[in-house]
Amino acid sequence: MENRAEGYDIGMIVTSRSSTVVSYEVGTHRLWALSDGYLDMPAALLRDERDDPAPQVMDTGMLRLAVNCFALKGPDGDGVLVDCGGGSWAPTVGRLAQSMAEAGIDPASITTLALTHTHQDHIHGLLARGGRVLLPNLQAIVIPAAAVDSFLDEPDLAQFGRLLKPLQDGAPVAAQLRLVTLPGHAAGHSGYAFDSGDDRILFIGDIVHVPALQFDKPSLSWGYDDDQPIARATRRKVFDEAADTGMWIAGAHLDWPGIGRVIRAGDGFRYESVGGSMKKAGR
Repeated sequence: MENRAEGYDIGMIVTSRSSTVVSYEVGTHRLWALSDGYLDMPAALLRDERDDPAPQVMDTGMLRLAVNCFALKGPDGDGVLVDCGGGSWAPTVGRLAQSMAEAGIDPASITTLALTHTHQDHIHGLLARGGRVLLPNLQAIVIPAAAVDSFLDEPDLAQFGRLLKPLQDGAPVAAQLRLVTLPGHAAGHSGYAFDSGDDRILFIGDIVHVPALQFDKPSLSWGYDDDQPIARATRRKVFDEAADTGMWIAGAHLDWPGIGRVIRAGDGFRYESVGGSMKKAGR
């Protein structure tokens, strides 16, 4: 199946779509959104500016968060995986291996893992269920420099410590891909900016957890944010840039498939998924 996004002056093309895998052509690269499952989290984790449970979810018991990973492969064949999901950390995550198989991605083709931060639902997928190493040809784990210590604190992942490649803001990761610091959520929390020449995609990690509410009201934060005021400022800055420039965002907890546009709506924003109507966004 092939669909070109109507009205966009871009080159990103959806080439296939299922409930767990969406593939794209972006310039000379292939991009995949890969589902790792989901997490059900207490609604009280969504916080207002006083750090109280957000009134919008007071009558809600649990919130379901998608858990997405993203693979990027250039013409040289070497693949980059952005985050690797939760592995066996929780029963509702750890399906990355199945999603990669459905996408036709050989795990041995992934030579670089780019981590946005080191929370469990982003790193424990290095080991598939049963303890098998998921990415047998991995040559580097790119990680924000400030997140190295928290990775090394995970005893189950000790065998991967030798692969860590700490980077600072702006450092290149691979062709057309660089690290971008996005502070507030966790130590060193960062995203990755990919520029194809026609499209720009920012892999935003965890700057959004509840897309149904945080786009309309970016001041709503998350209980696991290390520094909520900084996380709010980061979220607003990214939304402003995305809305003004038309860049795509790809998020670990955005509703499936986790890639879309940000559009201004009154004092807030709205999110338009690439898996949705694909109508023209405001520029």
